[in-house]
Amino acid sequence: MAETRLAGTELLGAAFARAREERRAALMPYLMGGFPDRATSAAVLDAYASAGADIVELGVPFSDPLADGPVIHSAATVALGSGATFESVLELARDAAESVPVVLMVYANMVLARGAGEFAGELEASGIAGAIVPDLPPEEAGELRDRLAARGLALIPLVAPTTPPARRRLICERAQGFVYVVSDTRTTGEREALPPDLAEFVRAVKADADVPAAVGFGIGTPEQAAEVGSVADGVIIGSRLVRAVAEADGPATAAVAVGEFIASTRAALG
Repeated sequence: MAETRLAGTELLGAAFARAREERRAALMPYLMGGFPDRATSAAVLDAYASAGADIVELGVPFSDPLADGPVIHSAATVALGSGATFESVLELARDAAESVPVVLMVYANMVLARGAGEFAGELEASGIAGAIVPDLPPEEAGELRDRLAARGLALIPLVAPTTPPARRRLICERAQGFVYVVSDTRTTGEREALPPDLAEFVRAVKADADVPAAVGFGIGTPEQAAEVGSVADGVIIGSRLVRAVAEADGPATAAVAVGEFIASTRAALG
């Protein structure tokens, strides 16, 4: 009998549940698909899964990103120059999804170019659990959310410190998979310190949402991850890991660098 694969939302729920049973936040590393080349991306994905990642956020390179800081923006430029495409990133996701849930971070232009139905079908065929579309306003997300939900996939919304409380409640009520909590109003990147009011913000989001709250932007050390993990359900780490890949001299060294960081961060989370 063929094994029945869990739907994307179920995979995400199970990942958060396992972390919760271990009394820690879920560890959610990011990588830019195709950076600096396909072989390195594949090696990094394997290292993430082997070192203890609970969920992986896989970015699709885009020429005009809204939320990305200089490290991730530069990675996207290099990936595009190396020939990365939406389709090649889906191939990476298909391989990685055998061992860890994958969430695609993609800008709305690529969704709209395909149409919500085709996009949802491509994600399902690639084993992807859901999508983050940072430049898609919630007022315009209904069709995509419905198309993904029909296939058991999650459209994961973002909330920021500047999101008004009433709008935050609306976003959280519609959330699937988890809520991506943006820690501050700047673009992605490592920070020397976390915002002083982050814990209060996370608690407000958790009070509004029926799904887990995962924090991203600015987390660059295991200690910062542990601090965020003490209040959030998930910890998303991006620029620090992309920088490690950029500083490596090949797939093997990149895999070692990110694997060591993920393992130490997983230990810090408890």
